[in-house]
Amino acid sequence: MSDQCQNHDHDHDHDDGDLAAPDSPLATGLSPSPNHDVRKAPVDILLLHYTGMRDGLSALHRLCDPNPPRVSCHYLVFEDGETVQMVAERRRAWHAGAGSWEGREDVNSRSIGIEIVNPGHEFGYRPFPQVQVDQVIALAGDILARNGIAPARVLAHSDIAPARKQDPGELFPWDQLASAGLGLWVPPVPDAGGPAYRRGEEGPPIQALQALLGMLGFGIAVTGVFDAATEQVVTAFQRHWRPGRVDGIADAATLRTLRDLLGARSA
Repeated sequence: MSDQCQNHDHDHDHDDGDLAAPDSPLATGLSPSPNHDVRKAPVDILLLHYTGMRDGLSALHRLCDPNPPRVSCHYLVFEDGETVQMVAERRRAWHAGAGSWEGREDVNSRSIGIEIVNPGHEFGYRPFPQVQVDQVIALAGDILARNGIAPARVLAHSDIAPARKQDPGELFPWDQLASAGLGLWVPPVPDAGGPAYRRGEEGPPIQALQALLGMLGFGIAVTGVFDAATEQVVTAFQRHWRPGRVDGIADAATLRTLRDLLGARSA
């Protein structure tokens, strides 16, 4: 698939970002988007999204629409595995929006973005076809190898923007990526008895929870109050790392999985 996007009004900087050939041999075509600009930081994150639109072609057209709000990504992976590159990896695509990880903002500058065709929670969220997952794994591995991105820095859009985003969501098979050496992952701890914290609670256990989530990378203030923002971060954590139950309640299984992840990262 190519020439689905027309190049409108590239920004006038020293590098106009023309996409003459794919950066990855796994891209099956080019659909250059006009929506990109100059990176302001080295790339150290691979950010995964779902498109959250009714179908893949609608998403393709949206990602190269020159009218505000302008959005884009580096790669779009369709449900049959077909993959188009839309923005050169050396350029900053506009896929992450406001958010942070490990206290650093402008995630667009620091990341390469893959949009994965899926209708998302709004239009009938469903499992990702295996052929699509296999392609995402292969593409992610290629991107990490060529850009020197650490495997633990394969993140979800919801990780960097938990107040706004849910994607790629709890149906995305992060465990399969981990089996291929991609992403930070430990087997989720099974549900078990123990303390569970929820919105409205206060005190040292909430401070500890917030501190641990911040150590992992989430943008969260350590206030000791389980407020709406804390609930959003716990929910985002569960979508990625404890997908069996996504309810925003920091139960014992969520807490133990969080501690296991931090231990695995520092090992």
